[in-house]
Amino acid sequence: MNAVIVAAVIIFFVVVSAVKVIKEYERAVVFRLGRIIPAKGPGIILLIPGVDKMTRISLRVIVLDVEKQDVITRDNVSVAVNAVVYFKVVDPVKALLSVEDYYMATAQLAQTTLRSVAGEAELDELLSNRDEINHKLQEILDRHTDPWGVKVTQVEVKHIDLPQEMQRAMAKQAEAERERRAKIIAAEGEQQASAKLVEAAQMMDATPTALQLRYLQTLSEIAVENNSTTIFPIPMDLFEAFRPKVKVQKND
Repeated sequence: MNAVIVAAVIIFFVVVSAVKVIKEYERAVVFRLGRIIPAKGPGIILLIPGVDKMTRISLRVIVLDVEKQDVITRDNVSVAVNAVVYFKVVDPVKALLSVEDYYMATAQLAQTTLRSVAGEAELDELLSNRDEINHKLQEILDRHTDPWGVKVTQVEVKHIDLPQEMQRAMAKQAEAERERRAKIIAAEGEQQASAKLVEAAQMMDATPTALQLRYLQTLSEIAVENNSTTIFPIPMDLFEAFRPKVKVQKND
């Protein structure tokens, strides 16, 4: 009786050790007597105790924070650049056989590629052409990690640290650019106003009555103000109508 119980316990532990549950986002890479067999999972898989050795590989996207890299750009500006890399394993067998540690290998490759790409670009390109730099980094990394069964899905340059001298110079440049635009806008406004004044002067010159009406309108606007004394010049043209009468009276 005792022997049956012992045998049942042994069989139970053997079955338990042979049955493995692989999650939906995992794959099991199994070595059978040192030779690899196709990846298994997800779900329940059976292993041969003492013969099979299993390694779990996650297929989820991994976020890699690339630490700051000191870079000298093509126009000889020293900057510190960091980035974030998103990648995932698409072939578990390659990821286990082709490289010892695919995470560390991808991290080191991302650092060297970031320094290389940033060093080939000028400072203005790093600051303004982020999308182009990101696409170039992603393309280079994906090409090198493909033999490892790793797919780089996205690369983003997070931050670019500039020297204090360069920041002050760029601030002065931006301020000068704003002043230039403000002067251009003011000059364009003066030009448009002058054109409208010339147009109005031509219309009033064609109809002198319009000038008199404008004069009277200005007087009415000034009269609205209380407790004020206004000295307003009278145009000599107003007396043109009285000149003939004055001459006639002198002759008489």
